[in-house]
Amino acid sequence: MKCIILAAGYATRMYPLTENFPKPLLEVGGKPILDWLVEDLSPCVEQFIVVTNHKYADHFRNWAGDRPITVVDDGTSTNETRLGAVKDIQYAIEMLHIDDDLLILAGDNVLDFSLKSFASYIREKGTSCTMRYWEEDENKLKRAGVSEVDGEERLMNFEEKPQNPRSHWCTPPFYFYKQSDAARIQEAIAEGCGTDAPGSLVAWMCKRTEIHSMVMPGKRHDIGNMESYQKIKDSYNGPKEG
Repeated sequence: MKCIILAAGYATRMYPLTENFPKPLLEVGGKPILDWLVEDLSPCVEQFIVVTNHKYADHFRNWAGDRPITVVDDGTSTNETRLGAVKDIQYAIEMLHIDDDLLILAGDNVLDFSLKSFASYIREKGTSCTMRYWEEDENKLKRAGVSEVDGEERLMNFEEKPQNPRSHWCTPPFYFYKQSDAARIQEAIAEGCGTDAPGSLVAWMCKRTEIHSMVMPGKRHDIGNMESYQKIKDSYNGPKEG
């Protein structure tokens, strides 16, 4: 399994802090956000691939150093010209000739649980997989991806930023695609799948292949603005095994 980390956003809501520095490399708990993710998943992943933009590419290359982490520059330099998450995934697949199972993560998330539990769930189900957590706040649901699942944890429907949410299951940006499903991403784009939010690909896929949805076993800290960053950066102690 290879892991694509999405890190091509411009984090404009956190300017000036991120105007010339990528959000996934901000420090929380004494080290960059991405270090927590990579160190947690290293036993489960064959290769890490960070997809970023041209503006931040050198920052990620310096961070990666001589570790087995490949940095892919998508060539964009402004928020207005960004490719979008789904096209960034496909760009990495084409540039690196990837033909493998893919774990796809947003690079700006801080978790209080280990993603090894997700890797175990993936092995158990043998299908493409997502995660979900219960969200009572309807306003938050309207700004997120919303899942509908059956009694066997199969994802039956997914909608990105729905005006009228059909469930309270919110989906964080952690996705696993089997090789056969990952090979269909270009098909999804050609058929008009939304390309800005990574959840749009889930919405397309769940109508065409079997996907299971794991209940998230802890809390996700989404660093979307300065307030959320200040709240977590000095108090974070890392993911808890479980």
